[in-house]
Amino acid sequence: MRAIGYYGKGAADVLEDIELPDPVPGPRDLLVQVEAISVNPVDTKVRAGVAPPDDGSAKVLGWDVAGVVQAVGADVTLYRPGDRVFYAGSITRPGGNSALHVVDERIVGTMPGTLGFADAAALPLTAITAWELLFDRLGVPRDGGAGQSLLIVGAAGGVGSILTQLARKLTQLRVIGTASRPETAEWVRALGAHDVIDHSRPIAGELAAVGVPAVEHVAALTHTDQHFPQLVEALAPQGRIGLIDDPATLDVTPLKSKSASLAWEFMFARSTFETADMIKQHELLTEVGALVDGEVLTTTVGENLGPINAAGLRKAHELIETHRSKGKIVLSGWGEG
Repeated sequence: MRAIGYYGKGAADVLEDIELPDPVPGPRDLLVQVEAISVNPVDTKVRAGVAPPDDGSAKVLGWDVAGVVQAVGADVTLYRPGDRVFYAGSITRPGGNSALHVVDERIVGTMPGTLGFADAAALPLTAITAWELLFDRLGVPRDGGAGQSLLIVGAAGGVGSILTQLARKLTQLRVIGTASRPETAEWVRALGAHDVIDHSRPIAGELAAVGVPAVEHVAALTHTDQHFPQLVEALAPQGRIGLIDDPATLDVTPLKSKSASLAWEFMFARSTFETADMIKQHELLTEVGALVDGEVLTTTVGENLGPINAAGLRKAHELIETHRSKGKIVLSGWGEG
């Protein structure tokens, strides 16, 4: 089968078109024909820092897939051949940048019927991350949060784009997104943020300008180490900060005086450890699909780079590494050959 992988970690140019044997599904696996993928910051981090297997085989990335089930394992109960699905896969298994892919059914969702494959592929990883961050890590109740505010740092990115929608449509929080450019600020407003402030300026001053003295919840999605002192300053007593990035160092001591909480969100935790509640990601994604079909949520595609191949993936990785991309970058179809 066709795939894109690398034989040595490094810059984006290590990615190349390769041929691999067709994968075989295990007992709870689906064999999926990959129709579209999207690219996430985790792809670039793994490519730059994780070497391929010692046996000399290629490492295949990719943790957002939309496609069609071709075959199922002996113990599969949720899907059958012909079903259209979308999912984010597992970081412990080969990625989805391949024509065929195997994935555990418990982390797969039913694809929205109103979306094509490219628009659907933009959603899984970021939707899971945003959902778990908002409802599990920050502890905001569905339809709750009246009188409270959520500050989303980096609201124009992939996770921010869906988190802004979830918070606005499924809670009563006042949603405040940050963006530093006119085009990204407009994107965040269009997704439903009540206010948009500039994270390149002092955050407390920006919040004061929109009439918010302090926020009860903070979603720190990017450059947390740079913003952290300001986020603690802007946080209300007994507030909560949730983050998804990888700061080199973080002094959390200042949180003590406010009796504040800090939590990390890592959407691969359930699949990595095969937790007892692993199937919640299937349930979550299927609900997201229904919300899309009900026109409550919308896809977050920022750019479609065309067919799935090494050249397109290299460009996608490079765009993400600028930290200036808007929404999600997708690739769709396999073109000729």
